[in-house]
Amino acid sequence: MAALAFTGVLKVWHIWCISFVVGTAQAFGSPSYSALVPTLVPREHLPNAIALNSIQFNLARVIGPSIAGIALLTLGAGWCFSLNGISFFAVIAMLYVIQVSFIPQRSSERVMDSMKQGIRFIGGQEGMQAVIVLAFLITFLGFQTIAFLPVFASQVFHGKPTTYAAMLSFSGAGAVTGALLVAGLGKAKHQGRNALIALCVLGGLTVAFALSPSVAFSCAMIFLAGIALMSVFAMISSLVQLMTPDNMRGRVMSVFNLALRGGGPIGSVIAGALIRKFHAPIVIASAGGLMLCMGLFFLTVHRRVATL
Repeated sequence: MAALAFTGVLKVWHIWCISFVVGTAQAFGSPSYSALVPTLVPREHLPNAIALNSIQFNLARVIGPSIAGIALLTLGAGWCFSLNGISFFAVIAMLYVIQVSFIPQRSSERVMDSMKQGIRFIGGQEGMQAVIVLAFLITFLGFQTIAFLPVFASQVFHGKPTTYAAMLSFSGAGAVTGALLVAGLGKAKHQGRNALIALCVLGGLTVAFALSPSVAFSCAMIFLAGIALMSVFAMISSLVQLMTPDNMRGRVMSVFNLALRGGGPIGSVIAGALIRKFHAPIVIASAGGLMLCMGLFFLTVHRRVATL
């Protein structure tokens, strides 16, 4: 990206191709990162670790746009991508330093056989299928508020770039706060029920944000929604990790990450098409209403997750 930006030949199809390569790399990296966390902390501290691990991502969402904005104005797009690329060397260095407590044995089985084992394990674990479906639906519906913040900032409130930056920062700050709350609670009882309650709250806050009459109220709602979203995400991730033994963790987390990461892009494509035909607040408010109904359904009808 930096090379293309410096030469001035950057096109949209270049971004598509690079995004595809990055997505392919993340398909290998994300399950590995997820499987790595339980090898670094005792089982009783796993919910805290997952919540704290979420903080660095959301802090980056708050701090990153600010630094990138300054770099873009003073140095240009090419140097923005260059600095971002250089920053990955720190991550690589940390991965070399980490000492894990569980190293799986080498296996000669085929990849397809390994995948089948993981899917059979998920099918045999009561409640895990519902948790994975829930993870997909959360990102499918819940991430659209963040994805379409620029639409609200520019078309709904007719604001400046600073309006979008403020909304994004409030969302990130809320997510960090939510992760800190979950980390502070630790291994609380009834995580499944608590996650569903937080999901209902997230749905209500999303509706309130979509129908907000002012930027100030929207920032308040997006902050609270960030707390609820990160609480749901951290508790659902903890449930999957706690239900999975070490020898199956990589396979299960691959499926979980597929559901978690797949929901957002699919939802964005559908929401984007709907927003072109309908007003953005209507589409996002509908997504919030569906999340509220989904949480109530899992709380009252399909109660397997609520009992975890």
